[in-house]
Amino acid sequence: MGVRSAAPAPLLIACALGIEHLALRTGGRAGADAPVTVLRTGMGPKAAERSVTRVLADPALAGAAVLATGFCAGLAPGMHPGDLVVAEETRDPRATVGCVGTELLVKALVRAVPGRTVHTGPLTGSDHVVRGPERAELRATGAIAVDMESAATLLSAVRADERPVAAVRVVVDAPEHELVRIGTVRGGISAFRVLRSVLPAFYEWHRSLLLPRR
Repeated sequence: MGVRSAAPAPLLIACALGIEHLALRTGGRAGADAPVTVLRTGMGPKAAERSVTRVLADPALAGAAVLATGFCAGLAPGMHPGDLVVAEETRDPRATVGCVGTELLVKALVRAVPGRTVHTGPLTGSDHVVRGPERAELRATGAIAVDMESAATLLSAVRADERPVAAVRVVVDAPEHELVRIGTVRGGISAFRVLRSVLPAFYEWHRSLLLPRR
């Protein structure tokens, strides 16, 4: 009797907002080589931590790779809505979590969303929407973007078990393009279309993790 090969590790994609979840759900599943779960965590680090910890306790997601995504505020001058941020690490007051496969994600995103600028660097966490002078303070720490859930998502993921993690965010709000309110996203700005187009890059990143290492 032959030995069955182990099923490939699943992929958990976590976002916070309904509009982000809608973009990802309408992006399709073509190209995925393993089970994919798209989780809406709710807004803020506490909600992200609760949701990710709960979902990863499911045996069906044992060993899952985790990718945090959604919208973010850019901190670097010259960023524009629709730009992409690939985190080299996520930071919050509790910990810094290193990301896996950053270079591969950048190349995959360039193919998936041609013409979009992709930035790499530290992604910092906040428990509130960052505006005005606080942007400059966070930029001075070396961070290139900020959001409320990525750091909590990745920290919760690696605390649950050793696993590959990454974070990819789409800029909706930048120093020269500050939003008045998050509801502006619903106006159909480019960030929604970009987020809807990134799933092939996520699947390519995940596929690379499933390949045997030489």
